[in-house]
Amino acid sequence: MNVEPAISLIRVNKTFDNGTLALKDLNLNIYQSEFISLVGPSGCGKSSLLRIIAGLSSASSGKIQWSNNANQKEIAFVFQEAALMPWATVTDNIRLPLKLAGVPKKAADYSIKESLDLVGLSGFEQAYPRQLSGGMKMRVSIARALVTSPKILLMDEPFGALDDITRTKLNDELLALWSHKSWTVVFVTHNIYEAVYLSNRVIVMAARPGRVVADITIDEPLPRNEEFRDSQAYSAYCRKVASELSKAMN
Repeated sequence: MNVEPAISLIRVNKTFDNGTLALKDLNLNIYQSEFISLVGPSGCGKSSLLRIIAGLSSASSGKIQWSNNANQKEIAFVFQEAALMPWATVTDNIRLPLKLAGVPKKAADYSIKESLDLVGLSGFEQAYPRQLSGGMKMRVSIARALVTSPKILLMDEPFGALDDITRTKLNDELLALWSHKSWTVVFVTHNIYEAVYLSNRVIVMAARPGRVVADITIDEPLPRNEEFRDSQAYSAYCRKVASELSKAMN
């Protein structure tokens, strides 16, 4: 991990047009190739923070500093809902960002195939969203994000609507992809167990206005598996995050 942060958020504030103060003096350093999870009460500004990093929203005050190795143009965003076009095939859904960017068809086809291979959906190129399970739809959404070869992946509760078995499987697949690709990942979740399992660091945010109240390093080796989930260390980290989250909600 580089000493210099890839992204630094410095005293970031966000006030919406209706006067709601979503973020207040938020400070956070995000380092290259690390996986961090944001947890906190509903409405604490986790999604607002992701959107500010992505450039989909602007901070009311404060600043974001990017290192020479990080670029806002190299960001991909995976939303809570897969948001697939129901009339389009898997291939055409994944093709969308490349089409918007004017990428030639031959190059786009290669990137689409690579993304499908990464998320384990080879063979489903011509399927439609209605033919896919919830987990498969989310894989398509992730493939659509990966097809642009991002260096920074922002994920807003992507597995929140899935059953526990599917969620666990996708957690493992995401960790394997991250280990292989060395993305910088910022992951929003309400699930403490998911946050601890996936992350190098878990960032706990306070109730509105959102701000960082705890930064917990998960100092455990990769790859992680069921053995880690069953370990005393995992349980201890989960208790620590839960304790900090309880304080944040008071």
